[in-house]
Amino acid sequence: MKKLAISVLVLASLSARADIKGEEVAKLTSPPEVPPPIVRSFNTKVIVKLEVIEKKMQIAEGVNYTFWTFGGTVPGSFVRIKEGDLVEFHLRNHPSNKMPHNIDLHAVTGPGGGAASSFTSPGHETTFSFKALNPGLFVYHCATAPVGMHIGNGMYGLILVEPKDGLAKVEREYYVMQGDFYTKGKYGEQGTQPFSMEKAIDEKPTYVLFNGAVGSLNGDKALSAKVGETVRLFVGNGGPNLISSFHIIGEIFDKVYQEGGASFTKNVQTTLIPAGGAAMVEFKVDVPGTYILVDHSIFRTFNKGSLGMMKVTGDEDKIVYSGKISDQVYLPEGGAIQETPAAQVAVAKTVDDQIRMGKAVFTQNCAACHQPTGVGIPGAFPPLAGSDFLNADKTRAIHIVKGGLSGEVTVNGNKFNGVMPALGLSDNDVANVLTYVYSSWGNSKKIVKPSESKGIKPEPVKLGQ
Repeated sequence: MKKLAISVLVLASLSARADIKGEEVAKLTSPPEVPPPIVRSFNTKVIVKLEVIEKKMQIAEGVNYTFWTFGGTVPGSFVRIKEGDLVEFHLRNHPSNKMPHNIDLHAVTGPGGGAASSFTSPGHETTFSFKALNPGLFVYHCATAPVGMHIGNGMYGLILVEPKDGLAKVEREYYVMQGDFYTKGKYGEQGTQPFSMEKAIDEKPTYVLFNGAVGSLNGDKALSAKVGETVRLFVGNGGPNLISSFHIIGEIFDKVYQEGGASFTKNVQTTLIPAGGAAMVEFKVDVPGTYILVDHSIFRTFNKGSLGMMKVTGDEDKIVYSGKISDQVYLPEGGAIQETPAAQVAVAKTVDDQIRMGKAVFTQNCAACHQPTGVGIPGAFPPLAGSDFLNADKTRAIHIVKGGLSGEVTVNGNKFNGVMPALGLSDNDVANVLTYVYSSWGNSKKIVKPSESKGIKPEPVKLGQ
């Protein structure tokens, strides 16, 4: 009877795998890249080999953090399989790591999503298998206690289970995942920052980021597309605490597969992505320019780091978007801008220190408008790179950074008319950021000392009035 029972189990196992043909090793990619679409028409055994690496990386300019990662990146490697595939999953914990880890894949039907079978000590490898029963875009994460700390250190990623008939063809696919991070030091505080369990429990993140770092999708790291192309973003939210209000400034999502499921909603402006959830968003780009990816809980974007960019090249379409037609001054009467209490910052001892610290201040406060390379945005924000206006008068520049600016300004022959608010920077930060700007992009190499800023009142500079 015992042999008969074993035979029945073997036959059942063989029957369950009868639709599986051959095997392949999964191609894993680091964010923001995505493995290519699956073109095979049959199911196979997919071997996934994922390594856990604890490593120190930059979370912001001049700020390091020890991340715990799947595949050496935050978020972890993107996994792409097909509905009905049999997945043989290998979790490898690097010998240099200090902590045991496991993996919970939301695409798995089984205890702990695989976590119960994948507890792995440093220097060990565990293996389990599962069948991909449900199509969709799913989060995976570490589920070793304390679970929140493992996730909060960056241990999450996405696994896509393509439906049997595949996904609709698009020209571009990218991988973006939000996460909230909790450091003992304040936002931008220099040096290596440890994890703060107190902040994490209180759900008060220091950073809210796309792809694990301030500026991870900015400048030369920005996503790219061409006019007329359709873009699909696989967007996840690792949490561990916050819900994401994902939005792209200047775009409307043609389709949103909410919570990573099979059905979609059309013409969506902003979509909610819960902690431990995901969404697929698709849109066609119709006009060129730089589009800004944000968490529309907007202070997170401009003060905690959740800002990315997509640069679209191609021909303009003035019918779809005209650009600025006219520009006239409108400044109703109002009170003076109040000074924000100065932040406590480390004091630079050398000019090199000033430049390094100033770059951090610029990235966190100025790059969204003036761009990471200082080129500005035509018709909106003046360039700082090679700026004749900036280089002509250091004292005026200090006044503007400290107190703000309103009115018309001409920079390199082009007129700009807007308002720059006071940012509440300390005298150290004012000196550091201006020294950085003056040292960059072909500017005049002027050095600004904190004492030069200290004697200036934080009052707005008004031009052309």
